[in-house]
Amino acid sequence: MIVLVSKRFRVLIIAACIGMLIVLLAGALVTNTDSGRGCGDDWPLCHGKFIPAYTLESMLEYSHRVVSAIVGFLVLAVFIITLTKHRREGEPVFYASSALFFTILQALLGAAAVKWPQSPPVMALHFGFSLLAFASTMLLVIWAYRMKRGSAVAYHRAELPRSLYKLTWAIFGYIYIVVYIGAYIRHTKSAGGCSGWPLCNGELIPEMSGAAGLVFVHRVAALIIFLLIAVLAYRIYREPAAHAGLKRTAAWTFGLVLTQVLSGALVTATLGYDQVYIFTSLLHNVIISILFALLAELAIRTWKLRRR
Repeated sequence: MIVLVSKRFRVLIIAACIGMLIVLLAGALVTNTDSGRGCGDDWPLCHGKFIPAYTLESMLEYSHRVVSAIVGFLVLAVFIITLTKHRREGEPVFYASSALFFTILQALLGAAAVKWPQSPPVMALHFGFSLLAFASTMLLVIWAYRMKRGSAVAYHRAELPRSLYKLTWAIFGYIYIVVYIGAYIRHTKSAGGCSGWPLCNGELIPEMSGAAGLVFVHRVAALIIFLLIAVLAYRIYREPAAHAGLKRTAAWTFGLVLTQVLSGALVTATLGYDQVYIFTSLLHNVIISILFALLAELAIRTWKLRRR
């Protein structure tokens, strides 16, 4: 089946995808700069005003809200147009619906955090929901460009081993747990628990308590993710039935997980330099966001191509 995707629609979903990434990074910036209470307990206003007082905390928090609102309307427009133009194709409707659902969910959780301060475990979910919203918009972008290239037919010719699709989905679920631990570390300000890299406080296995234990668990979990994705990329590359597009995505995924590990080391190295640390932390978030979305793409492709 040939699906025509207009250029305007592609531009709109790209704008929504980039906007969702900005929202995700803005939220991380608010957390890293302790600006979450920059507008007090008022929402959607800031200290009871449409234009807040000029302080760094209030401007960062309010800018995050404004950008989130704009992107929310973009995602709503994407959802409406997808239902109007592509309601017969289940895949784009699922992505657009997922993007809208998680956008609303993360917005409500953000508002609740302002009105009723939440615990770090709950706040870590906020980043997780934003990540799912971004991944949904990126999946929609990938789908639109796949339809543009007319490569959809090739996706239905090959059949992959069921074990490959199970491995991909296991990694996809596991990386969400690793991301949640990272977000929890950020919200509990535990990043300084381990000085040095790859050793933690000069030890191969540090004292497993407090911030050091938490950061060490995150590092071990990240190492496992790296090894699992390396195995996944190798299996896809060696799989005769895997098409070029799938192999290309697997290669990008491996490159990103390697970069993510190195960016984690960079975050540790810049802990004592506030301005540089903010930049390296945001870079760490950008890489994991794109990596997560590509893993979602791999999971969906391997599921569609699994042997019956």
